[in-house]
Amino acid sequence: MAAESYRVLKKGKMCAVMIGDIRKYGKVVPLGFCIMQCFLDAGFINKEIIIKEQYNCKSTDYWQNRENNFLLLAHEYIFVFQK
Repeated sequence: MAAESYRVLKKGKMCAVMIGDIRKYGKVVPLGFCIMQCFLDAGFINKEIIIKEQYNCKSTDYWQNRENNFLLLAHEYIFVFQK
């Protein structure tokens, strides 16, 4: 995805990607950082990292009502890249 985006984007133009992390088997999978590294490896320059707070998460009630509740993943990243 990152390499193809780099290929089709004109020089000096920008693209933005919004992604959130996930929890799998009780562990956080930092998808945001993985995607950011893919775009950097493809040749993009990271212009901005915006952290967007999520409201009304579908799983909030599930995690808050458990005895051993986890910290909620209540944010997403918006990465702004430039070619």
